[in-house]
Amino acid sequence: MTNLQKIMTLFVLFAPALTHAGERALVIATDSKELQWGPCPAFIPKGCEIAILQGDPAKNNLDIFFKVPGDFEIPHHLHTSQERMVLVSGTLDVKYDNQPMATIKTGEYAYGPARLPHTAYCHKGADCILYIGFVAPLDAMPVKAAE
Repeated sequence: MTNLQKIMTLFVLFAPALTHAGERALVIATDSKELQWGPCPAFIPKGCEIAILQGDPAKNNLDIFFKVPGDFEIPHHLHTSQERMVLVSGTLDVKYDNQPMATIKTGEYAYGPARLPHTAYCHKGADCILYIGFVAPLDAMPVKAAE
């Protein structure tokens, strides 16, 4: 193998690492002191909290923990982004408009389409902590019930 071939081989092997050299890998628990829990949008009752895991809420590709206490109703709302979710703790009923209610249990994955209004209820007995990955910037808008 020539020196040029060796250099090219090393470049191919290490170039991907250089591309992501500025990004920090992350492993974080729901009870970590590093998490900064903040309030949810005003239309969601007190007790709801959000912690940013990775990303900027104003930009695409954001990961959060969403936490509510047991026996908690999340009002009718929608997001402009799809939601990719894994329930970390608790049991959560989710009802998307014109679809049957689904019960999400700890460890289960759920997908919520963009702009599809929904409600949710965290069962009694344990806090519900939901990992949510948003594709578009973070938002949540209340939806008025049809009259």
